[in-house]
Amino acid sequence: MCHTNQIPKASSSAMRTSSIRASSVGTSRTRSEWSAPHRWGRGDATVRPPCAVVKGGAPARRHGAHRWSARQCRAVPGGRDLAHGGYHPAVAPPGIPFLQVRGTHREVGRQIGEALRERIRAGLEREVYAGPFPEGRTLEQQLALASEYLRVTAEELPWLVEEFEGCAEAAGVDPVALFAWHVEEIWYEPRRPGAPLREEAALGRCSDLVAVPPATADGHVLVGHNNDLRPEAEEGLVAVEWTVPGEPVVFTIGGALAASVGFNSAGISLTGNELAPNDERVGIPRGPQFRVMLAQRTMDDVLQVALHPRRASSYNQVLADRTGRVVNVEGSATDAELTGPDERGHLVHTNHYVCERMLPYEGDPDYAVRSARRYRRAAELLGAQPQGTVTEEVLRRILSDHEGAPDCLCRHPDRFGGESKTVFWCIADVTEGRVTYGRGNPCDSPAQVYAFAPADLDGLR
Repeated sequence: MCHTNQIPKASSSAMRTSSIRASSVGTSRTRSEWSAPHRWGRGDATVRPPCAVVKGGAPARRHGAHRWSARQCRAVPGGRDLAHGGYHPAVAPPGIPFLQVRGTHREVGRQIGEALRERIRAGLEREVYAGPFPEGRTLEQQLALASEYLRVTAEELPWLVEEFEGCAEAAGVDPVALFAWHVEEIWYEPRRPGAPLREEAALGRCSDLVAVPPATADGHVLVGHNNDLRPEAEEGLVAVEWTVPGEPVVFTIGGALAASVGFNSAGISLTGNELAPNDERVGIPRGPQFRVMLAQRTMDDVLQVALHPRRASSYNQVLADRTGRVVNVEGSATDAELTGPDERGHLVHTNHYVCERMLPYEGDPDYAVRSARRYRRAAELLGAQPQGTVTEEVLRRILSDHEGAPDCLCRHPDRFGGESKTVFWCIADVTEGRVTYGRGNPCDSPAQVYAFAPADLDGLR
């Protein structure tokens, strides 16, 4: 049953301040002005090849010891089939490349910009500059709108803007265009009550499972997640380890500065699902806000950021920590309902509002029907597990389920139709600080493992 939790008091760690370059806020330059290559030192950025397949019983470890320079970060070759918009369905996809960045917020942004320079430039050309733009906006109007979101973000979270500035400098791109690329809220027609189903509505969808005692076999906190996007998004995935002095070490999976899931050495797990709130507004975009949540050390601090009064929108945020506390934030721009696992230690969520008081914010009621099919199936499969039997293997088996295709948990457009594909999956043992993940579908892709170092779990670097 849905219930409202008390919102924690503001934490100083969630709202730190630093200097901002005014030239990057509200100002956009042409592509030619940003086309000159920028030469930055390698710093502490390290790109490593994907892990080998992890077999049962193998000890968790960090990624392999072979070190690549940051300039060697490229799309991983092998198995690619453009006719399918990604990788050939008969070929297991290659692993997700792993990038380590270390330094101040501006420095880690620079390292990402340097390592992923060509990918970022191509993405801006394809997804920002090419158009068309919602509501008939021109490129200039689209960037001006993004600048409004950037201004709010700079006022509230200046260190986050420093990461974007550093990334733009190293990649040689317009910082406003880079930020616009990460403002999901401006790339579709406004969501209004009674509006028809948007064509792109079903493309960015995810499924989440959480099991805590008494559900789990070893008493651990387990989180499973499938990430569903356009098939071509699978090619641009990167896993990043972020080390910023004074903050927890963070591990994310996504693309460039955008993270779809994340975990930190303070024992926080953050996954979730896209919703369609109809009260979106100019504010801190939900994607960049996700990065700020991962910089926090406690659940209360994470919740404070999730419920920021100047947020533009909200995902459904699935939060867990290694003490066993689990909070599901079913939010919109102006409201939120906080829930937790049921009495059996189970929690599931997909891409629609479930809590009664949040139903009026549903901006995509047609798709909510389809999301509910995955929700019911996930709840059915998790609920069928006897008490004390849920393991990482059980969660992966549930995430691999194809019942109800094409609206199934493990999505294959080449087999079942539809435009959305499971582009990666992950299962976290939050108690141990270990994440098992893989590119593509959980039913047929090799597993990779990331584990926080024991020293990181005990404190901050």
